[in-house]
Amino acid sequence: MRNLHENSLQAALKACKGSFISVGIFSLFVNALMLVPTFYMLQVYGRVVTSGSISTLVMLTIIMTVLVITMGSLEWVRSRIMVRVSTKLDVLLSRDVYKASFKRSLESGGMDASAQSLNDLTGLRQFLTGNGLFAFFDAPWLPIYIAVMFLFHPWYGWVAIGSALVLLFLAYMNEKMTGKALGQANKENIAATLYTTKNLRNAEVIESMGMLNTLMHRWGMRQKNVLILQSQASDKGGIVSAVSKTFRMLIQSLILGLGAYLAVNHEISPGLVIAGSVLLGRALAPIDLIIGSWKGFIAARSQYDRLNDTLDKLHAEPERMALPAPQGHVLVENLIVCPPGSKTPILRGISFGVPAGSVVGIIGPSASGKSTLARALMGVWAPQNGVVRLDGADISNWDKDQLGPYMGYLPQDIELFEGTISENISRFTDVDPEKVVRAAKTAGVHEMILLLPDGYDTVIGSEGVNLSGGQRQRVGLARAIYGSPRLILLDEPNSNLDEVGERALASAIQELKLTGATIFVITHRTTILSQLDRLLVMSAGGVSMYGPRDQVMEELNKQQLAAQQKAAQVATGTAPASA
Repeated sequence: MRNLHENSLQAALKACKGSFISVGIFSLFVNALMLVPTFYMLQVYGRVVTSGSISTLVMLTIIMTVLVITMGSLEWVRSRIMVRVSTKLDVLLSRDVYKASFKRSLESGGMDASAQSLNDLTGLRQFLTGNGLFAFFDAPWLPIYIAVMFLFHPWYGWVAIGSALVLLFLAYMNEKMTGKALGQANKENIAATLYTTKNLRNAEVIESMGMLNTLMHRWGMRQKNVLILQSQASDKGGIVSAVSKTFRMLIQSLILGLGAYLAVNHEISPGLVIAGSVLLGRALAPIDLIIGSWKGFIAARSQYDRLNDTLDKLHAEPERMALPAPQGHVLVENLIVCPPGSKTPILRGISFGVPAGSVVGIIGPSASGKSTLARALMGVWAPQNGVVRLDGADISNWDKDQLGPYMGYLPQDIELFEGTISENISRFTDVDPEKVVRAAKTAGVHEMILLLPDGYDTVIGSEGVNLSGGQRQRVGLARAIYGSPRLILLDEPNSNLDEVGERALASAIQELKLTGATIFVITHRTTILSQLDRLLVMSAGGVSMYGPRDQVMEELNKQQLAAQQKAAQVATGTAPASA
C-alpha cells in the first residue's frame, strides 16, 4: 500500500526495490567472477608452465570456461532485470505522468503545453537500461579488487588505492565542472523546444505575415545559448575524461614496471607481473566508465528531479468523493479570477444565480471577462476567491472524470483530435451510434458528415481530412451536447457559422432547452438573443446587468438611447453644463 506522503514516482521506485537489490547481488557475483581470468593466468604460470602438465591445463581451462560463461549469463540476467524494471516503471508511471503533464498545461493556461514529462520518463527509462548505470553497481565492489591486490603484494594494494583516489577526485571534478552547465543547458533546450512547438502551432499566421525569419532568429539565439552551454560542459568533461583514461593506461603500464621490479627481487612470481596490471585495469574500469557516462547521469538526475516535482504536485490533489448527478443549478458567489501565472484579476467580485434549465446569454465588449467567466464556470480555471457552485457543491470539489459526461463546452478555439468524426463527437469513449447521430442532428451537422468520404468514420487531423472553421465548430457543438449534459457553455458558437448554421444553432438551443439543460451562450451577435431566457452583461471584469432577457434588453436600449442623445447634444453644443 502506498505511503500517503510519497508520490507515484517514489512509490514505483519502492516497488522496484527488490529488483535493485537483486541487481546488486548479481553484481557481487559478476565482479567476483571477473577475477577468474586473473587467477587462471596465475595458475597457468604457476602450475602448467613449471610442471608441463597438459591435463592440468585442460582442467584449468574447462573450469575457467564454465566460470566465464556463468559470469556472462549473470551479466545478461542483471541486464534483463533492469530492462524489466524500466518497463515496470513506465507501466506504473506513464498514466500519472500524462495526467500531470495535462494538469501543468491546464494550470499554465496552455503556456506550458508540452510532453516534457513523458520525455523525461522515457529518458530515465533508457538510462536504467544503459551500461552507465551498471558502473554504479560495480564501483562499490572496488574494495574486493583492492583486497586481492594486497594479497598479491602490499605495494600493489597501495597503488590500487592511490589510483582509485585519483579517479574519484577526477569524478568529483567532473561533477563540479560540468554538472551546473549541463543542467542549465537541459533547461534551455526544453525552453527552446517549447518555443518551437508554439511557433509551429501558428504556422499559418507566421507564413501569412512574413514572421518566419524574425522568429527563427529568436529561436536561433536560444539554440545558440544551448550549444554554448553544452560545448562548455563537453569541453570540460572531455578534459576530465581524457585525463582519466590517460591516467588509467599510464598506471596500468607503471604497475607492470613495479611488478617487474618485484619479480626481479623475487618478491612475487612472474605471473603476478601481468595479473597485477590486468586486475588493476578491471578495478578502475567502473570509475572510468562513470566519468565517461557522467553526462547521461546528469541528464537522468535532472529528469528524475523534474518528474519528482511534477508528480509531487499531482499527489497533492485530494481524492474526491462521488456526488449525485447534477441537475444544473448554478450559483456564483463573489468570484475573483486571475489568469494562470498572473496576479491581476480579470473577474472581480462576480455573483449571480441560474436555475436549472435556463438559457443565459453572456454579452459585453471585448476583454470584459466573458471567456474567463466561461473557464471558471467549467472549472478550468480555479478562482483566487469566491466559488462556482453546481447544485450547491463547489465545482472544484467534483471529480472531473465523474462530472465530465454532464458538462458540455464549446470554446472559442475549437480543437478536434486525431481520430474519426464519431470518436470526436463521443469524446473518445465507447462510440454509441444512436447518441452520436442524435448529437450530430441536434447540432445540424448530420447531413454534412454524411457527405464526407467515410461519413462518421472519416478520420480527421494530420492523417485524414481537414475541416473548415464552420465544420469544426458544428462538430465541436455536437461533441459539447453529446449524451445530453446538464450544464453546457457555448463560447461564440456562431462565430464561424453562415445563415444555415445560425438556424441550426438556434434549433439546437431550443432542443437542448427541452432536455432541462442549463445553457450559457457567449455571443457578440444579436441574432441568437431571441433564444435566451436571461442576459448577463459584463463590463471591465464585473456584471453590470443581469436578469430576464426582455428586462435587460429594455434597460440596454434605454442606456444606448441616452448615450446617443448625449452625443448629439455634445455635437450641437446643447449639452447641459457639468456641475
